[in-house]
Amino acid sequence: MAVRQKLIRKSPEAVWAVLSDGDSYEHWVVGPSESEPADGRWPEVGSTLVYTVRIGPYELHNKTVVRRCEPPRILELEVDSGHLGTARVAFEVRPWGENALLLVDEHPLRGAGAALHNVAVDAVIQLRHRAMLNRLAKYCETGGC
Repeated sequence: MAVRQKLIRKSPEAVWAVLSDGDSYEHWVVGPSESEPADGRWPEVGSTLVYTVRIGPYELHNKTVVRRCEPPRILELEVDSGHLGTARVAFEVRPWGENALLLVDEHPLRGAGAALHNVAVDAVIQLRHRAMLNRLAKYCETGGC
């Protein structure tokens, strides 16, 4: 299981505003070249985002479904990566003084990702989380929030 945290120099409410804005994901999530809300009202349980990941000449069209939402602190998503399977990605926003401490916890649920999950995969996820949390912090701290 890959768990990472980041202190973001914005209020927890400001960080939640980004997590609850389905149009902002392409700006800070590592991988998607574009994303947009699809079904339901993001981030209500059952609502979805669709996104495109480009790898060289290939495009993957995937979706993410909200499985748990407890504003303004908890958002749990099921990321469907097609043939790679699905993963649970959970965000928790904690107050930390005037700032926000954001925790992200990810692990594979189904498919090839779950079958092949190991310590090396967790190491790669940690690198991706570091980049994602740094992007989110920058997005929030420079005006995205």
